[in-house]
Amino acid sequence: MDIEYNLTLITPPALEPLTLQEVQTYLKVEDITDDEENAYIQSLITVAREWCETYQHRAYITQTWELALQEFPCDGENSLKDYHTSNIIEIPKGKLQSINSFKYKDLYGNEITLIENVDYLVSTRGILGKVCPPYGVIFPVTPLFQLDPIVINFTCGYGDDVTKVPQKVKQAMYMLISHWYDNRSLVSDLRGVDPTKEMAFAVTALLMMDRITIL
Repeated sequence: MDIEYNLTLITPPALEPLTLQEVQTYLKVEDITDDEENAYIQSLITVAREWCETYQHRAYITQTWELALQEFPCDGENSLKDYHTSNIIEIPKGKLQSINSFKYKDLYGNEITLIENVDYLVSTRGILGKVCPPYGVIFPVTPLFQLDPIVINFTCGYGDDVTKVPQKVKQAMYMLISHWYDNRSLVSDLRGVDPTKEMAFAVTALLMMDRITIL
């Protein structure tokens, strides 16, 4: 994917891939009724999920994002004759569920809404969702607004069922949470030995398998 993503999170996930109870069990927490400690653990769950999502360039539990583009991909008049990959917009974050809206602004800031199956087609198949014009149609060829003229609002993620999140992701989250829970301050490397290297290798090894590569 030769594209720079300008992304904005609109609706965060309603729940986390791991529950507080699951993490308490993993950490062998003795006092599970300690509200202050539980709040800290819950924050670690969220941070671990965000860390893993950022590393994998993915969304896990259902989320809504907006992708802003500076211009439409266009293959000129050839797009009226043949199918060209240069007319395809890839939707980031993985596991596209739906395109909620597809809008652009003309040079004067007037907002125009494109219509699915008329102005564009959507594929949710595969790792990355895709949007392209139907056969015989091209994306608008017109001067656009100066900044972020094209905005695609989309929903993505494995869904609202936490069992759909890969187990290797959950294991990576467990390892991160456990490390942060046991090391609440910066680990000093005074003796020339980095105690986090092995943990870091294990986490990235788990997440690398389904990582989306952005060129």
